[in-house]
Amino acid sequence: MIDYLKGRVAHIEMEYVVLDVRDIGYRVFTPNPYALARSEEPVQLFIHHHVREDAIQLFGFTTREEQGLFRKLLDVSGIGPRVALGVLAGGRPETVAAAIQQENLTFLTKLPGIGKKTAQRMILDLKDKLGAYDDRMHGISLVAPASQLMMAEEESSSWTTAREALAGLGYRDAELDRAWLALRDKVKPDESPDALMKMALQQLFQG
Repeated sequence: MIDYLKGRVAHIEMEYVVLDVRDIGYRVFTPNPYALARSEEPVQLFIHHHVREDAIQLFGFTTREEQGLFRKLLDVSGIGPRVALGVLAGGRPETVAAAIQQENLTFLTKLPGIGKKTAQRMILDLKDKLGAYDDRMHGISLVAPASQLMMAEEESSSWTTAREALAGLGYRDAELDRAWLALRDKVKPDESPDALMKMALQQLFQG
C-alpha cells in the first residue's frame, strides 16, 4: 500500500496531476491540481490508495490532515472518492471539521456535491470522530458564512471578474475567500480587475 509519493509534477489536468517518481509517472487525483504547479521543488503527496473491482486509483493530499479527513468522509454513506475530493477542494480540513462539529448545514451544503441529506449524514457519522482537529478548530466560527462571503464579493464588481480569472488558474474558493478578506479594506473603489488579480496573487503566494 502506498502511503506517500514524492516527485516532480510532470503534467496537470483539471482533476489530477502526473507525478514523476524516479521516471515512473503516477496519476494522482488531488483537490487542487493547479496549485501544485506553483512549486518548482519536488512535491510530496500523502496517498489514499483506492481499490475497487473496475479501477485502482491514487488520491493525493499535501497534508496528513487532508488525507485523514478524506478517509473519514469515505465512511459516510453516499460519499465516494470524487465527492470527498470536492469537499476538500472547497475548504481546509479544520474548516470542514468545524462545520461538522457546529452542525452548520448552510456551510456544508455549499461544498461541491453535498446536499442537505448528505450533510446531515456527515454530521451524524463524523461529529464525534474529529478529535484530531480540535486544536486547529479552536476559534473558528462559521456563523452564516454564505451571507458573509456574499457581502464581501458585492463590495467590488472588479473582484468578481478577478476571482473568476483566478479560479480558472486553479485556486480554490476557500483560498480566494481568504485573499479577498485580507485585501478588501485596502482596495480602492475604482481598482481594476487586473490590479486586483496582482494583489490577490501576492496575497496567495504569501499564504
